[in-house]
Amino acid sequence: MTLAATLEQIAAEFSPAVLASSLSAEDMVLTDAIARAGLPIEVFALDTGRLHAETVSLIAEIQDRYGIAVRVYEPQAAAVQEYVRVHGRDGFYGNVELRQRCCEIRKVEPLRRALAGQRAWLTGQRREQAASRSALGFREYDPVHRLEKFNPLADWSNSQVWSYVEANRVPYNRLYDQGYRSIGCAPCTRPVLPGEDLRAGRWWWEPAAGKECGLHVAHGKLVRMKEIA
Repeated sequence: MTLAATLEQIAAEFSPAVLASSLSAEDMVLTDAIARAGLPIEVFALDTGRLHAETVSLIAEIQDRYGIAVRVYEPQAAAVQEYVRVHGRDGFYGNVELRQRCCEIRKVEPLRRALAGQRAWLTGQRREQAASRSALGFREYDPVHRLEKFNPLADWSNSQVWSYVEANRVPYNRLYDQGYRSIGCAPCTRPVLPGEDLRAGRWWWEPAAGKECGLHVAHGKLVRMKEIA
């Protein structure tokens, strides 16, 4: 089944569905496919307040290129202010718990608001991105948000993503041209060095195993499109 057909089936059977876009190359591929097919899948992004300018600029570029208004969710100002007051603006460098608390405030809580009332959410996650995602399913049930979760690019390779980007002239974050491979908040992301996995630049000061921000729960079993009905 083609990507377009997959997205059409999700939109038809699991409305309302949304794409949670981190504005990564993968999410830009999904945005392009959704726009080309004119599907009723809303695109939203989480603006943490610490994103690179190159990342934020893609929101307006999506509007200009596809005529899609990306819904933007921001963290609760009071929670951010309290974290900064107690731990400092960059307190997340202190330990894993402080970093996870920052992610909870800036990403996880806004995600809960974004997913409220939805039946399904789509992500650009891929198995190849990290060892922790090697068992990523195409379709999973998210018990935290109580909805279906789809990872349409789960089995795509990095080369497939970039071939699509190039063939369809999809806008992408120019930080990729500077060696970035997985792009999150500016103070928590660095370019990837030769031989490192694609997510090595995220929270690079922490132990390598299992680095996630809390947006995604443990992966369930693989479910193929024919199993959706």
